Order: sequence, then structure tokens, then C-alpha cells
Amino acid sequence: MFLKHKTNGDLVEVLDMTALFDPSQAHLKARFHAGEEMPEADDFAKADLLFPSGEAMPRCWVDRNYKA
Repeated sequence: MFLKHKTNGDLVEVLDMTALFDPSQAHLKARFHAGEEMPEADDFAKADLLFPSGEAMPRCWVDRNYKA
């Protein structure tokens, strides 16, 4: 899955989907998907990521106290 980094607008390839969906984890493993060479995986804060359309991530992915 690809998300967009809020600061620079570059696409970020999410490598740890479990962490993405887990609201108790504030960070996840991902890597920037820009340029010619594939960079190493790094930790990204969920708060710094959006959907490519500009929408925020669902609250149930980021707020451990959220109740539907």
C-alpha cells in the first residue's frame, strides 16, 4: 500500500501492514518510493502519513481509544 508523506508529498510504500492497522502502534516500517534507487526501510510516524488523495487515515487505525 502507498501513502503520502505530509511534509514533502512523496509516496511512501508501507512494508508493515499489521502496524498500519494497529492503533496502538504510532510508527510503522516503510520506505520512500521516489527516485531511481529503492531506499532502505525506515520507521515512519503514522501522524506524518496521509492517503495519496490527501485524506487522513481512518481514526480506528491511529486512535487506540476510538470506539465505533
